[in-house]
Amino acid sequence: MKISISFLLAILICFPALNQAQTAKSRIAFEKLQHNFGSFKEELGVQTVSFNFKNDGSVPLILNNVQASCGCTTPEWTREPVAPGAKGIIKVSYDPRNRPGVFNKTIRVSSNAENADVVLSILGDVTPRARTIEEDYPNQIGPLRAKTNHVAFTSIKEKQIRKDSVEIVNNSEQPVQLSFKTPPPHLNATFKPSKLAPKQKGYIVVTFDANKIQSFGFVMHRIYLNIDGQDDYRNSIAVSTTLEEDFSKLTPAELAAAPVVKYDSESFDFGDIKPSTKVEHTFSLKNAGKRDLIIRDVKSSCGCTAVSPSKNMVAANESVPLKVVFDSTGKSGRQNKTITVITNDPKNPTTILRISSNILTQ
Repeated sequence: MKISISFLLAILICFPALNQAQTAKSRIAFEKLQHNFGSFKEELGVQTVSFNFKNDGSVPLILNNVQASCGCTTPEWTREPVAPGAKGIIKVSYDPRNRPGVFNKTIRVSSNAENADVVLSILGDVTPRARTIEEDYPNQIGPLRAKTNHVAFTSIKEKQIRKDSVEIVNNSEQPVQLSFKTPPPHLNATFKPSKLAPKQKGYIVVTFDANKIQSFGFVMHRIYLNIDGQDDYRNSIAVSTTLEEDFSKLTPAELAAAPVVKYDSESFDFGDIKPSTKVEHTFSLKNAGKRDLIIRDVKSSCGCTAVSPSKNMVAANESVPLKVVFDSTGKSGRQNKTITVITNDPKNPTTILRISSNILTQ
């Protein structure tokens, strides 16, 4: 009986200590939870602040993760366990480059502490630096710099005339006289003004006249500049657009009787093929409408793909083959090519056919 009583007393004595060990935790206590950098100039670069903390708990504190809300904010922190009563640090850096204006970022601190998730924050106001000519006009064209070297007209209907412009600046120390080599007939390009003083700004004005080009689908041209009477093939701008047939004036009756293009499939995989070989596949194109279907144009995405429709005029309910030949010469690995077929089907004027293959290594 004495042994039993002694054993019971030992358990009762140990139980509070055991319970206390099970409930013991660390606790993270920060000196501050927020830092305001105030207003500072962008050119001052990365700003850093230290958030100091102490482990107010009774077991070691372990920071599991410190996650910033933005890639512009980079945290560094104490990686080793922080003993009870000891201190640690979290350094937070903010990069203001190309980020002018007010900011307010958060940093989430996750740990094994009783207060397992703590959110820190940094804020401030970045005064933008003066931008350079190279930043505002990133494209160099001889002594000129331009905001873009590509005039992209998204789409132009047949017989439509569109105009757009590119802002330029003379980045040299000398005045320059500007003109163009003969552009294509459907393009007109002018400089305003035609002579630019040093650091003077101006415009290249481009007019695209779809009345003067017999084409459909995507087209791209280059216009070459003469600078002080000298031409250089490197001094040019690109002009592109997608030329579309205008179906807006068709009556409901004309739309109901319009041609309708159908394909037996719109993709084909040649599978594994050997290098320097040619393979072919024939798509079937059918006119499911009531009037003649006209194949306006067929374009491939690569010179390695040749497409030859058997005819360009397809009668109602007629089917014609569209042969595609792919040449693997100079290619390797997985290949994906497209064929763009443009017709006078008002509801589906442009169709993208896709071919793919895997070219084996020798």
